Amino acid sequence: MRWLDRLKQGLKKSRERLSDQISTAITGRKIDDALLEELEAILIGADLGVETTLHVIELLKTRVRKEGTSDSQNVMLWLREALSECLAPVDKPFKFRRDGQPTVILILGVNGSGKTTSIAKLAQVFQALGKKRVTLAAGDTFRAAAIEQLEIWANRVGAKLIKHQAGADPSAVAFDATDYALKNQQDVLIIDTAGRLHTKQNLMEELKKISRVIEKRLGRSIDEKWLVLDATNGQNALSQARLFHEGIPLTGIVVTKLDGTAKGGIIISIAKELGIPIQFIGVGETAEDLREFRRDEFVEALLT
Repeated sequence: MRWLDRLKQGLKKSRERLSDQISTAITGRKIDDALLEELEAILIGADLGVETTLHVIELLKTRVRKEGTSDSQNVMLWLREALSECLAPVDKPFKFRRDGQPTVILILGVNGSGKTTSIAKLAQVFQALGKKRVTLAAGDTFRAAAIEQLEIWANRVGAKLIKHQAGADPSAVAFDATDYALKNQQDVLIIDTAGRLHTKQNLMEELKKISRVIEKRLGRSIDEKWLVLDATNGQNALSQARLFHEGIPLTGIVVTKLDGTAKGGIIISIAKELGIPIQFIGVGETAEDLREFRRDEFVEALLT
């Protein structure tokens, strides 16, 4: 099955599919205030959020005035264009370093978001792109299971794993992994981190410390700081993105579990409110199910 078909199939699992709701709402009707209010409710229900939804509705109103028609058969096309416009600023392809140094990616996210499996998938994706020397760092030392899981994945995908014992200082793991990647000319270093400490403040301070340690050893900034989000969490995922972005300025987001009950609109909400590039999206368990984000593909899957 093609990637786009898998994405469409994943989004179909949502209890009430967005495209079906819109099609039902617009059939046989003109674009008027009543229809726009109904569309507004549908978009909010699809996890676009209030602010993003109001922006999209305004774009629709502007298009109606510009075209001078109230024929609702144009709504789906105009919605595609409006959603694509919202996503344009965050559709920025990821690029590897080209100076011989490893591309260093710090992975953030709460426990249960699919963080560890996403790291393994990313390793496979990068290897398929010719980056054969990939190192993983088991920086979530607060959970022995996280270290064990990442070790299983590292062995499975043929990546080097840098780990310490459970309960060790995660910054020490990050330092050793960075040191190894530099000395052994690794192509990519992907560093896992804890998803939960006793308080949010503790978590952010720990992540900041890890960042400082890595950057001191690198002698430069970390290339990427990506947050992994579970799409099935809806607006809660947006809250997570806000929290992490405030503590650790993010350079990208990886959205997982679009094959679950996710409605998909959360990606647009995050893009519109935070402007953080969406780097990869996942619709399944295999590496082939994690792909680079392309806004036109996504909008087609969402509204088809």
